[in-house]
Amino acid sequence: MIITKLALSRREMLRAAGAAIALPFLDSMIPAFGGSRALAAGAVRRLGVVYVPNGMMMPFFTPATEGAGFEFKPILKPLEPFRDQLRVISGLNGVVSTGAHAGASTRFLTAVAAKKSDSELVADVSMDQFAARELGKQTQFASLELALEGRDFAGSCDIGYSCGYTNTIAWRSATTPLPMENDPRVVFERLFGEGGTTDARVRAARLRADRSILDSVLEKTAGLQQRLGSQDRSKLSDYLEAIRDVERRILLAEDQSAKNVTLPVVAQPAGVPASYDDHAKLMFDLQVLAYQSDLTRVITFMMGREISGRTYPEIGVNEAHHPISHHQNDQTKIATVAKINTFHTTLFSYYLEKLKATPEGDGTLLDHSLVLYGSGMGNPNIHDHVNLPIIVAGGAAGRVKGGRHLQYTEPTPLANLHLTLLERAGVRMDAFADSKGKVDELLAL
Repeated sequence: MIITKLALSRREMLRAAGAAIALPFLDSMIPAFGGSRALAAGAVRRLGVVYVPNGMMMPFFTPATEGAGFEFKPILKPLEPFRDQLRVISGLNGVVSTGAHAGASTRFLTAVAAKKSDSELVADVSMDQFAARELGKQTQFASLELALEGRDFAGSCDIGYSCGYTNTIAWRSATTPLPMENDPRVVFERLFGEGGTTDARVRAARLRADRSILDSVLEKTAGLQQRLGSQDRSKLSDYLEAIRDVERRILLAEDQSAKNVTLPVVAQPAGVPASYDDHAKLMFDLQVLAYQSDLTRVITFMMGREISGRTYPEIGVNEAHHPISHHQNDQTKIATVAKINTFHTTLFSYYLEKLKATPEGDGTLLDHSLVLYGSGMGNPNIHDHVNLPIIVAGGAAGRVKGGRHLQYTEPTPLANLHLTLLERAGVRMDAFADSKGKVDELLAL
């Protein structure tokens, strides 16, 4: 390694008219003689949340044994390659709510029950927003709230509860739920483009007339490349190529949407791929880019809203998710819901692989992140709020132990986990909601 005096700022960006591209973490951003390089590189911690709706087929999810060396059940099987950075936690309970689905999505990160009202939204600050208040001090965006389904304010909702409860899992305050964005074009422009509009027709016209966002800044990279070492040049090249690939896929999705004249009468914004699989992977790629460029360190992502009636024809499931989740112990229906659950974890494994394949400092994005995956409901047939399906992935810069199944037999609030994850992400709190302690078994020695 050649030691130079060059030390780029972590906030340095490539700028041109109408665009600003944040840089990924480069070796050149670590002072040559400024202490431990590993410590400097590992200082960035991130907290992600991936939510899946309508509960889980728990017999196909929960490992049979505790501790290390557990066998992965069918729903967890796609995640087996990440065993060393995975924790499955059983026996955590959510608070009781009379609104089964409104309560599920609301309690998942707030650990409080949704107030029954069809016109008033009341919960509490969600765990991710406590993290955003601290980690967001160092990034352009305190947090990102993303989804795969659009907001629904007049569709299927719990009786007596506002649809706003099922549209989000993130709450800035007790009365301020945060909207979840499902259009990858809007997310991309928010991250990498300045200005713009969410009007699909206006944006489509501008896209046909303008060059790629990257085209306006690529010429700026030549001078920077000359200042970097060979490893950093390779990282920067890979990063810019990843941005271009995401942009290309968004443009393709918009073009396909524009040509599709047989769409059903539903809202489908330009930029949203027709395939759930493609949409999910594109949104996961955007999350990786957001972390890689350090534009944010906190992201919540809903793979579906509660009471989602989505079908999954790409895996041969033509039944709507929510109705079939009330399986009434019909083995065929149970197997179908388990198939949906496994499809979700397969897509989650794609995300983990992307994080693992992205180098940062002396490790990877996965090494420096904590990602909570799960649902606010256990057995959907009875709208169960106990024994929630919970996975914690990532290394948190060496601050959590992996490769374990933790099983609680005594009633343990989900808030215990939230308090622990916040601490591991660098956010100090004495208590969170109804927490009664921490998940000590999760802590690294």
